[in-house]
Amino acid sequence: MDPVSEQYRPAMSWDRFWQLIDRLGMTEDGRVDCADLDDACEDLAATLAEEPVEQILGFGERLAEALFTLDRAEFGTLPVLGLTAPGGSPFPQSDDGFLYSRAAVVAAGRRTYESVLGHPERFAPFTDLHAEAILHIHEEAYEQATGEECDHLTFHDYETCSNTVGWPELAR
Repeated sequence: MDPVSEQYRPAMSWDRFWQLIDRLGMTEDGRVDCADLDDACEDLAATLAEEPVEQILGFGERLAEALFTLDRAEFGTLPVLGLTAPGGSPFPQSDDGFLYSRAAVVAAGRRTYESVLGHPERFAPFTDLHAEAILHIHEEAYEQATGEECDHLTFHDYETCSNTVGWPELAR
């Protein structure tokens, strides 16, 4: 293990993270009404707010790491399912759309997340889904728990194209 990885130890375990994600109630194909997901995220934030602050921040760290891991060209260059650009060519994912699609994969749970890794064809059905609401669960929980705005920066940057290993042609 490299020295940076040895220093990076989120307070929340992966098992606990996925247990909490399961509370969102998403199906494995990620299909859910957006209003239902928003409500589920609010409920999860309230539950997480009852945890120690280290666990709240740990949830944010695990979420960022999961999204970072999915930030790969093999997923981000897939066209949006069911959409075509003028002239009939495939419609590309936007940077934000790709982030929200990755969030939908995470929200669908551990089994779905793990099955998608290394299998772009399994990511394709998520290209038209957006689970932006899960990005803010830990921030809302932190604010509920402390009464302060969450200004914690995660170890992993989950914005599209941040994972230079996943986008080798963009390596800086």
